[in-house]
Amino acid sequence: MSEYKCFFCNKVISPDNIKRRVRCIYCGSKIIFKARSVNTKVKAR
Repeated sequence: MSEYKCFFCNKVISPDNIKRRVRCIYCGSKIIFKARSVNTKVKAR
């Protein structure tokens, strides 16, 4: 399942809370982002 985070307080918000309203339940911020996975690139020798 995808993970959403608040831009200001950096706390994880469940997708169920996003469906109801687009605000952080902790600080009330309207800026919420979906965290991307980090890809590691390996160079071939």
